[in-house]
Amino acid sequence: MRTELPAGLVVSSYKSDMAIIRTRLQWGLFLALLAFLYTLPLFAGEFIYTFLVTICITIVAVHGLNIQTGYCGQINLGQAAFMAVGAYTSAILFTRMGLPFFVCILCAGLCSGLVGLIFGLPASRIKGLYLAMSTVAAQFLIMWAILQVPQLTGGVNGAPTSRPVIFGIDFSSEIAWYYLVISITIIVTWVVKNLMRTKIGRAFVAIRDNDLAAQIGGINLTTYKAMAFFIGCFFAGIAGSMWAHTNYIAHHEPFSFETSIWLLGMLIIGGMGSITGGILGSIFLKSIS
Repeated sequence: MRTELPAGLVVSSYKSDMAIIRTRLQWGLFLALLAFLYTLPLFAGEFIYTFLVTICITIVAVHGLNIQTGYCGQINLGQAAFMAVGAYTSAILFTRMGLPFFVCILCAGLCSGLVGLIFGLPASRIKGLYLAMSTVAAQFLIMWAILQVPQLTGGVNGAPTSRPVIFGIDFSSEIAWYYLVISITIIVTWVVKNLMRTKIGRAFVAIRDNDLAAQIGGINLTTYKAMAFFIGCFFAGIAGSMWAHTNYIAHHEPFSFETSIWLLGMLIIGGMGSITGGILGSIFLKSIS
């Protein structure tokens, strides 16, 4: 059966109805954006594309926060601390153990996700102000724990690291690192966009809108709230990993409570529950801060 949408777009199959990019105009704009991003270093100064690296890292962290807060309705005021977990994990594994970069960045995401799960499981039974306070506690507990093991994390001096060499390509230059970070950000954005179209994403939205109705509908609140914490913190860990390799060090100071508030502010300004809103909010606030 052919279905006519309000905007005049006609789809004739489920596959076309579920497509992220539907029209030729959307494909044209998407390809133009890719062309702009990947040719930017050819005509822009180093300051511009190094600043875009910072924005891309922020966007990945906000994507994770969007899953927790924007889609699942679970307030998180400690996202920066979970980024710190990813930053230290990646720096330690890459520098001291010599693991490949992509293994390190995945381990950073997994470690942050597991730490998020530790705090997310108890928090799955509370909401609102009480949940916000529990994530504030997570922020300060994690940062305190990092400083208590200087043999592992370097304490106040941090954990130094470097940029990788992948398939013979040295990413120590700013241009090469820009291309790697922008590619990871695009992949993460695509994954998050598709995740929200799955059963898990629909369950998150149902919990956000009315958790009692969601529970009556057969959704296990504890499981999906914990899952939202894990996935959101997983992407925070990836962002933290990229930050550590960008700055050649994992250090506790940039991952303060103030940073967590800024990340939440970016999500609110851009629009919670919107992938595009999270991106625009990150760009706007990072540009004026």
